[in-house]
Amino acid sequence: MKGRLTAVVVSLCLASATVALQPAAPSAAAGADGERVAGGERVAGGGRAAHISRTGYGVPHIRAQDFDGLGYGYGYAFAQDNVCELADQVVTVRGERSRFFGADGEDGEGSNLASDTYYRGRLHEGTVRRLLARKAPLGPTAELRRMVEGYAAGYNRHLRETGADRLPDPRCKGGAWVRPITPLDLWGLVYDLNAASGTLPLVPAIGDAKPPAADGSGTATATTTAGSPASAAVAAVVQGSRGSRGGQGPAAAAPASNGWALGRDATRSGNTMVLANPHLPWTGGTFHFYQVHLTIPGTLDVAGAGLYGTPLVLIGHNRDVAWTHTASDAQHATFYALKLVPGDPTGYVVDGRTERMERRTVPVTVRDGDGGLSTVERTLYSSRFGPVLSFGWSAGTAYAVRDANADNLRSMNTWLAMGKAENLAQVRAAQDTYQGIPWTYTLAADTGGTTYFTDSSLVPRLTDEQLARCVRPGGKEGPSALDGSTSACAWSSAPDALVPGVHGPSDRPELTRTDYVANSNNGPRYTNPEAPLTDVPGTYDAEPRLDQRAQLGLRMIAERLAGTDGLGGPGFTLRTLRASMSGNRVLSAETGRDDVVGMCRAHPRPTATDGEEVDVRDACATLARWDTRAGTGSRGAALWNAFLGTLLEAGPPDTWHRVPYDPAHPLTTPRGVDGDDVRVRRALADAVQHFDAEDLPVDTELGAVQKWAGVPLPGCGGEKGCFNVLEAGPDSGTGTPAAGAFGSSFLMAVELTPGGPRASTLLTYGQSTDPSSPHRTDQTRLFSRGRWVTERFTAAEIAGDPDLEVTVLRD
Repeated sequence: MKGRLTAVVVSLCLASATVALQPAAPSAAAGADGERVAGGERVAGGGRAAHISRTGYGVPHIRAQDFDGLGYGYGYAFAQDNVCELADQVVTVRGERSRFFGADGEDGEGSNLASDTYYRGRLHEGTVRRLLARKAPLGPTAELRRMVEGYAAGYNRHLRETGADRLPDPRCKGGAWVRPITPLDLWGLVYDLNAASGTLPLVPAIGDAKPPAADGSGTATATTTAGSPASAAVAAVVQGSRGSRGGQGPAAAAPASNGWALGRDATRSGNTMVLANPHLPWTGGTFHFYQVHLTIPGTLDVAGAGLYGTPLVLIGHNRDVAWTHTASDAQHATFYALKLVPGDPTGYVVDGRTERMERRTVPVTVRDGDGGLSTVERTLYSSRFGPVLSFGWSAGTAYAVRDANADNLRSMNTWLAMGKAENLAQVRAAQDTYQGIPWTYTLAADTGGTTYFTDSSLVPRLTDEQLARCVRPGGKEGPSALDGSTSACAWSSAPDALVPGVHGPSDRPELTRTDYVANSNNGPRYTNPEAPLTDVPGTYDAEPRLDQRAQLGLRMIAERLAGTDGLGGPGFTLRTLRASMSGNRVLSAETGRDDVVGMCRAHPRPTATDGEEVDVRDACATLARWDTRAGTGSRGAALWNAFLGTLLEAGPPDTWHRVPYDPAHPLTTPRGVDGDDVRVRRALADAVQHFDAEDLPVDTELGAVQKWAGVPLPGCGGEKGCFNVLEAGPDSGTGTPAAGAFGSSFLMAVELTPGGPRASTLLTYGQSTDPSSPHRTDQTRLFSRGRWVTERFTAAEIAGDPDLEVTVLRD
């Protein structure tokens, strides 16, 4: 509560112990009696101990003497906020969704059974156990193993103390599926995180794969879109995101993130700054952020956010270094088309020789509608290239996926080393040593005034010549894929790669600058337009062309450096960095709104798709008055979203832009809207019809139709040229499971000053998914108003928080 320090002391061993009701001490030392001193408390040797100081908005600052205690405190704090979400994820990685929720899942199409088949197969094969058996750098470091063990113990302690029957969250209260977790469960979640741009979206297709009848009948139906060899992987990093008890399901939108690292030449103070703005789903625990500050005195002091179930900060800063990630445009997995032996759909040919698919039969327990349990036998199929998929499996062809992250648990090693780094050289060394960043770019800065960009993610080593020669076009039944009938289309190994088949550090694109590096999920070429990255392997930069969101980000930086954006004199300050992020600019409107207004003034009664003439004069006036921003109170943004959404469905943007794309001007084309195109007139008429059908005025505020649990939200889709990506409906955040939203999630604007970091943060959906928690929407309301939270980093800042609550844990 405001103005009050609360200390909650919990103990399993010494319930009567006396402790000081004070914030965490800045250091820890050995006591004269041989006990360890951690977080201001003496603890019997050998036990875990942690000090959890929660500041405003429920952000936990966890201090411990060692990694066991740090994980213990983190797991306990996380469970206080999100026990349901982690319990649900664990049901998935154990392959038990059908056991507790039935085979069908929420889509009614057997998604739980397919998911369980995959995960039971993974457990039977011992995939994660095998990786855990490796020593670092290939396997987790001893520090991380202890931290994960502590995390599981902390989570289990909270669950034990509270009891499943007394959990406040109605979604899992009393659920038989809410059980203690193990370190293996958590490592399974880490494995899934790393596979998010490859195997994970394809879990249903792996779990449901079965050969057609020998005569060719029974061919499986394609369940994914055709495209590049990694189309399913790159198209939706979050496609496999799981909602509560929802099994595997497609995401509503492709991944999106904005990241800037600003060097000494871009800021007024000469201090470096970093802006983090990842865009991910607002429901489902797999890709949900949790804000945390982790401290072991003299060893680690890092703040930021990690994904649910991971024990570390994945985007954040320490005193000397700040970093963020955006989803890489590189390929991280490839499809292979298998040439099948005639009459034998489980035999395939490589270099003229027949190979057999490996079959693995696994038992899956299924609950029926009456609550009865039975066991079904399911078979998984795999090839030398990886798992065989359900779609496109015919008498002559089958498809398999090879994932560059198939043996990756090294990501946690990398992030822990980055959290300890004192400069960019150590950040680079962390990534070179462990080579575990799975599917993101890294943008970082240090107190030396320098910024750094790299794609250190795991990328298949395929030459451009192989891509040109080996790719087979996709069709109705399957995706485009590499030719699996010849070893000439296989991945090769780089001499400096830690594992076979991928590019090594010497191949990756990187850039060091003292002005800035920036990325909005575009390829690496225009990280800084003053120094384009060219001659990049095609697997890293399949599409160098910029979309409108990426163009807008670079434009915003250029205008800020010139002082022409209306935010004051040239150069970034922490205030103008926040203001740039929260400005809700929409490039498509800045370059095309006047074109549309001119069109509708000339054609006030265009014809809609259904042939009706529609009076668009009020809509035209609304767009003319609109400020071209996507703020919650903007009148015209909702109409523009409806209009442009319809227009995007009408045909490729290059066909209706007023100025088409020009490779000689990649930062400013395409732009505008061709008002003479009949599709443009029809799109506005259709949008007005839609508003009429919903009984909404055309000047309805954006926040009236875009909400989270009743809170108005700013932003719009990145395909519309919004920098602040946010897509939601009027009922998002309500219902069980909650209707989803997508977009800006964890925001961080940090300045690395000589006196220490100064940071503003925002976790847009709050720290807790529990509908009864005060931290469910407290930060959502700030996001709605364009406000940020001032981060507490030092011990004095934490101690001075008026909302401080302290929990001392010891085991």
